[in-house]
Amino acid sequence: MSHLGMITVVVDDYDSAIDYYTNALGFTLVEDTKMSETKRWVVVAPDANQGAALLLAQATSPEQNAAIGNQSGGRVMFFLYTDDFDGDYAHMAKHNVVFAEAPRLEDFGKVVVFADKYGNKWDFIERKSS
Repeated sequence: MSHLGMITVVVDDYDSAIDYYTNALGFTLVEDTKMSETKRWVVVAPDANQGAALLLAQATSPEQNAAIGNQSGGRVMFFLYTDDFDGDYAHMAKHNVVFAEAPRLEDFGKVVVFADKYGNKWDFIERKSS
């Protein structure tokens, strides 16, 4: 059986990206390995034991710099699930995460759209209990 392991997110700076994803979003730094003088293998994940992780790739060309924050053409790119919407939402707000709207209730649960440090859009969701 196959599964999605990682998704690359182009960032402007490794350390700044690690700080944002681990502190503002509460992700875990899974790996930070120096590959060369300019390249690192940096992996963060909401849960290091399950689900996909993000490979943070520092931009190295004008094309890559232009893609930072707009890798999905302005669409929601990521879907982050939680079992504590209110607590996690408060943590994110305290760390200045930019929300595009107020939280709302949908048939599937509670959701809010936010933009990460780079402008990538995320749906933050607590699924409705069955």
